[in-house]
Amino acid sequence: MSYRDAGVDLRAAEDLTARLADLVESTRTEGVRASFGSFGGRFAVAGDTELVASADGVGTKVMVATRCGRHDTVGEDLVNHCVNDVVVEGAQPLFFLDYFACATLAPDVGYAVVSGVARGCRQNGCALLGGETAEMPGVYRPGEYDLAGFLVGRRSFDLPPSNELAEGDVLIGLAASGFHTNGYSLLRQLLFDQLGLGPDDPMPGTGRSVCDVLLTVHRSYLGHVRGAFHMGYVRAAAHITGGGLQGNLRRVLPPHLDAEVDVTSWMPGPEFRFIAERAGLDQAALYETLNMGVGMVLVAREEDAEALVAAVADTGCDAFRCGQLRAGSGAVRLEGSW
Repeated sequence: MSYRDAGVDLRAAEDLTARLADLVESTRTEGVRASFGSFGGRFAVAGDTELVASADGVGTKVMVATRCGRHDTVGEDLVNHCVNDVVVEGAQPLFFLDYFACATLAPDVGYAVVSGVARGCRQNGCALLGGETAEMPGVYRPGEYDLAGFLVGRRSFDLPPSNELAEGDVLIGLAASGFHTNGYSLLRQLLFDQLGLGPDDPMPGTGRSVCDVLLTVHRSYLGHVRGAFHMGYVRAAAHITGGGLQGNLRRVLPPHLDAEVDVTSWMPGPEFRFIAERAGLDQAALYETLNMGVGMVLVAREEDAEALVAAVADTGCDAFRCGQLRAGSGAVRLEGSW
């Protein structure tokens, strides 16, 4: 089955994004510093201070939380997702706001969700400044809820403009903790509907239950990359979320370079291999739908690559060379297979 079969059309999303560009640019003011399509929007305020803002959700992972009866992790997912989006812009998180919408409020569920948000904020050193809770019967069915978040950070590290990236620069992959927050429409339909697995059934090959695997918290990379940013090793960074390696690496490439990703340089975890086998997706679709075990990619000069890998590994996150930049036209190419 494909992601489109599961109800998510990545091509339609890309088309809409392209059409929105002119609308967004029409609102541009003097303080805007980032181009449309970056991971976080940058805005200059007093002096040399730049704020970086991100808005996101956790998609249909909330439906897995409801099915599993566990609501205290998706809020942490949400914070970490937004944190990573500002981190790749060189920013430290400052404050966060959440939006929780449901059909009819169940106070214990709402409390559990926000407890995860608060935990994520504490772990990332940002304040939970406020939020909104909305009851909308008719928009949501009983027992359903949705979750979104808004993060503002301060840019602390300068990254060179993309046109300064060079052929021969190295791609460094950072290991994901699991599926993170993307691909869940496909995962739910495949595991629950087609294969008939229950929440507490074992996820083949993992030694863990389906719920434990699916609700693994989206990793925050802030503590893992801060030192590498401080030492000047990072020339660009991409958070691997919706659209996978191809869609997100394209966002940091200049038009004269391609990213050549060697997919044999790491082995996806057993949960990814099981999904790959059962979904039957071709390689391009698989790596576009799921992060396939890589949650962030950093770009470094060849001479800095080994030190960058060591700096990240010292924080407890697996890091590895996974490709390089070549002359091209802004494309991402997957090389090899496993």
